[in-house]
Amino acid sequence: MSDDKQLDALAPEGREPLTLINVREGMFGARGDTSGYDGLVQRVQMPGATERPYGEWFDGAVDILTELLGDAADEAIEFVVVDRGELTLYIQRDHLVDVCRHLRDDQDLRFEMCLGVSGVHYPADKGRELHAVYPLQSITHNRRLRLEVAVGDDDPHVPSVVSVYPMNNWHERETWDFFGIIFDDHPSLARIEMPDDWVGHPQRKDYPLGGIPVEYKGAEIPSPDERRQYR
Repeated sequence: MSDDKQLDALAPEGREPLTLINVREGMFGARGDTSGYDGLVQRVQMPGATERPYGEWFDGAVDILTELLGDAADEAIEFVVVDRGELTLYIQRDHLVDVCRHLRDDQDLRFEMCLGVSGVHYPADKGRELHAVYPLQSITHNRRLRLEVAVGDDDPHVPSVVSVYPMNNWHERETWDFFGIIFDDHPSLARIEMPDDWVGHPQRKDYPLGGIPVEYKGAEIPSPDERRQYR
């Protein structure tokens, strides 16, 4: 069976085929490890857009947000994914702050808390390599949803949501530090984990394996790129 047919077979009825992001070889995404799973091949696949009805309270929440966004709704909401009982809205970056403000303020939505922002790097997702993921919590209605914004390596700008969710200040700094996503209008976008003069963003998938030696109690462990290779 071809890869395309395999992906079609994996897609639930009424859903678009899963999107193939990457194919990993070996237990840890590299050949030559000592885990015993060196020949393992694993596909990294993302579910496609979900068609209505979404189920549970999801339809109502999307309807309310669409009404609040008005004419901008079609552009703002790229697509909706319901997978494993979770709701994810893919948002066009220029509309992210407005979407967050509506989700926070509307009485029927009331997603008062944003639990931070995480970065994800998919090097094979051309033009959308960097993803910023925002888990939101409604304390009022005891509900959760996820926002996701995708941008390219060549233009890694996403508007800051600190004006809506102030607690995201440090989370955006960390995501910038590790992934290089630039959060425009952040009050002080600076490194928070790595030294100020560090070159690159170490949690990107294409970041070179290596680093600096680790010293402790008089001993020194060489950086990973200088250690023995198992073949």
